Amino acid sequence: MSFPARRFQRLLLPALLVAGLLGTGAAQAFDGKPAVDRNTLVVALSAGPGNLDPQVAPSVDSAKYAWNVFDTLYGFDLKGNLEPRLATSYQVSADGLTHTFKLRTGVKFHNGAPFTSQDAKYSLERILKPETKSTRRPYFVNTVTAVETPDAQTVVFKLSQKDGAFLNKVAGYLYIVPKAYTEALPTPEAFALAPVGTGPYRFVAHKIGQSIELARFDEFWGAKPGVAKVLLRFIPEASSRVNAVLAGEVDLAADIAPSDAEQLQARKGVSLVSVQGGSPLHIRVYSNDPATPLAKREVRLALNHALDRDAIIKSVFRGQAAPLASIIASSYPYGSNPALKPYAYDVARAKKLLADAGYAKGFETSVYCAAAFPRALCEAVAAYWGQIGVKTQIKTIDYVAFNRINNVHQSGPLAFSEFGNAIYDPIHVIGGSISKTGTWSDYFNLQVQALIDQVEGEADRDRRDALFRQILQLTHEDGQAILLAELNLNYAKDPALQWSPQVAGWSLNFRRVAWK
Repeated sequence: MSFPARRFQRLLLPALLVAGLLGTGAAQAFDGKPAVDRNTLVVALSAGPGNLDPQVAPSVDSAKYAWNVFDTLYGFDLKGNLEPRLATSYQVSADGLTHTFKLRTGVKFHNGAPFTSQDAKYSLERILKPETKSTRRPYFVNTVTAVETPDAQTVVFKLSQKDGAFLNKVAGYLYIVPKAYTEALPTPEAFALAPVGTGPYRFVAHKIGQSIELARFDEFWGAKPGVAKVLLRFIPEASSRVNAVLAGEVDLAADIAPSDAEQLQARKGVSLVSVQGGSPLHIRVYSNDPATPLAKREVRLALNHALDRDAIIKSVFRGQAAPLASIIASSYPYGSNPALKPYAYDVARAKKLLADAGYAKGFETSVYCAAAFPRALCEAVAAYWGQIGVKTQIKTIDYVAFNRINNVHQSGPLAFSEFGNAIYDPIHVIGGSISKTGTWSDYFNLQVQALIDQVEGEADRDRRDALFRQILQLTHEDGQAILLAELNLNYAKDPALQWSPQVAGWSLNFRRVAWK
């Protein structure tokens, strides 16, 4: 059963605007006709990085720039599997407390300085310094006790406790910066004005709110990208990004809205690329207050069974999503639980669960709907819950303001949420949203917590996988969150542009980009 069609009027407007553009015969430079030339790639993004220092900036918009200018010791391939970058090999001691990396020789920074183990040591220690204001500090400060450099090509990290995801954290968070150059700057903030890395592209210019220009680094240690210049243009409005695509002003556009993607699929000369986003869309539940209905498992399960996910995906997201069965999306390299199925849409069952919990006539509640989420989505969920007697007030809020209250546990009793995963390991999501000490966790289950404590120190991939599956089984049975969907990431590009996006990752990787 779908909710009233009038709730989708807002959603239809962007699609109608795009349909109008499709019918105008707008000029386009696609089909092998670049926006500038075959040595240049012009990319339209919805937003720019808040900070050009990759050790400071927290957002996915920052990663879209940083992945191309900087390196980590290990990185991720297009599917999120670990691969060597500035390190060529990695060993961990039997007790799990000593992690040794052998470093690549012949690597240079963009300023010509050679990369050595001193730079790797400095980069981690810089993250740990409070004055750096690094958003990566929490992932290392409680475990790393020392960094040693026995020679120029070896760096050793000493830990106080085992961390089964340490290599993933190094790959996702430990961007390498040049020690001598960075130390010579007058303040920690100065690095963001003239960033220097070892990546395939070097920083050229930043027009705040408009664009970032990158140039290929010809002394890059790896295979050279096939494009000499990358121009990242910031176009916040979804319709304007589509317009730029159709007008041939950009070669690649990210963050294509589902309704726009539906229209572009039928457009000749434009290639639409869609991949699983790996960012589980759900409603976070404040279940740790025993005085509220949400503290009862039956109520949380009722709210899940009251939703027709297939109808929501079809109507709100134009089919550009998949129903979510657990807080760990199926597109992660490992750790999801394929045995789990999305909660069935069953109004009668939902009503019975509410009655069993003592709320046969329902109850009143509210849900935060930040501006980043479609209003139609929030209204749809409220409409479905209304069918079982749960009257829901939608509290619309600016995304910046929402983050401010969300990070200090003030966004209850319910809030629409998504999780990115910069390290491609389930602990990033589970540790943040389910663990009793999680940044966004308002849930506690003693049995689940015991498994989380166990997986934190487990390094073996198969055993970690099995533990995550147990965690997901238990949280599914307990109604830990209101699970909605895993959204696709949509990109529009020139068919002659050879480039593939990250699966389950919002970063952009132009290391292998080229024109046919």
